[in-house]
Amino acid sequence: MSSPALFTPFDLHGLPLANRVVMAPLTRARAGAGRIPNSLMAEYYVQRASAGLIISEATTISEQANGWCESPGIYTDAMAEGWRGVTDAVHAAGGKIFLQLWHLGRASHSDFHQGRLPVSASAVRLEGDGIHTPQGKKAYETPRPLESWEIPQVVADYKAAAVRAREAGFDGVEIHAANGYLLDQFLQSKTNHRTDDYGGSIAKRTRLLQDVVEAVAEAWPAYRVGVRLSPNGAFNDMGSPNFREQFTHAASVLDGYGLAYLHVVDGLAFGFHKLGEPVTLSELRQVFRGTLMGNCGYTQETAEAAIASGAADLIAFGRPYISNPDLVERFRHHWPLAPADDMSTWYTPAGAKGYTDFPPHAGA
Repeated sequence: MSSPALFTPFDLHGLPLANRVVMAPLTRARAGAGRIPNSLMAEYYVQRASAGLIISEATTISEQANGWCESPGIYTDAMAEGWRGVTDAVHAAGGKIFLQLWHLGRASHSDFHQGRLPVSASAVRLEGDGIHTPQGKKAYETPRPLESWEIPQVVADYKAAAVRAREAGFDGVEIHAANGYLLDQFLQSKTNHRTDDYGGSIAKRTRLLQDVVEAVAEAWPAYRVGVRLSPNGAFNDMGSPNFREQFTHAASVLDGYGLAYLHVVDGLAFGFHKLGEPVTLSELRQVFRGTLMGNCGYTQETAEAAIASGAADLIAFGRPYISNPDLVERFRHHWPLAPADDMSTWYTPAGAKGYTDFPPHAGA
């Protein structure tokens, strides 16, 4: 099919995007034990620089935020310098790239924290088949609730990471408040049982996200800050009965900040909690007037339809980008997509295999 809407350039508040195709964040675990971005990662992102916008893999804001083996960080000068090599290479290739800021919260393990429990909004254990730690696969643990007096430090960590991201040459940052990680744990009543200023009502559960947005917007103009939400997702054992009211409120509040975009995992391809009808982009359009990005399970056809209808301004693609570094070109020329069937190389420190060894289409 032709995709006139998908290939229309887009002005992201003064940042020109060549098309409406966004590379979604994809954790690939190639940063090594030191969590420092490297030349292999730069090559990987450059291969995908024809995307209108790249959102980096989730990147931890502090040691406390860690919880995935060999994923990158942004909390030391060495990490920022490593990312500078990536951003310089992407920009030289004509690309644009935002850094996604990440804190795993309860989706971590004490093996990452010298025996200290992971933190969360409340002491609610993640029910799942376990977590891969530096000492092997382990069962999830019941997290320690963050004390009220600790929360300002978490907010400060987000701001410090945003400052380093700017120094590293990124075009902006995305706050990861989706997929069952720390900020999502505060947003959702399933995981937030607090009775202080950060829990007990829809507005109070939104407060930490607001605090983080306001702090990050002190390091960047708000129009260079995106936020990611996942109202429909069951990933990391999430899903709350009042999800529609909670996420509609959060989107309404975020509308007041003049953000770069709101990135919504609206698709159901990674699991749906089935606690009501799924929240749609069209529904969120009623409360969020800024740039809206859809994500999860989109095809070229459904992405074109979402943009052409006005439901979305941008569409992010994740898994197709694993094995199709030239995804934009494949869409443009109607070339078939290459599969990424070997999941054993998706998240492992396997070097180039399954990472940078996917060739462009022969017609390129």
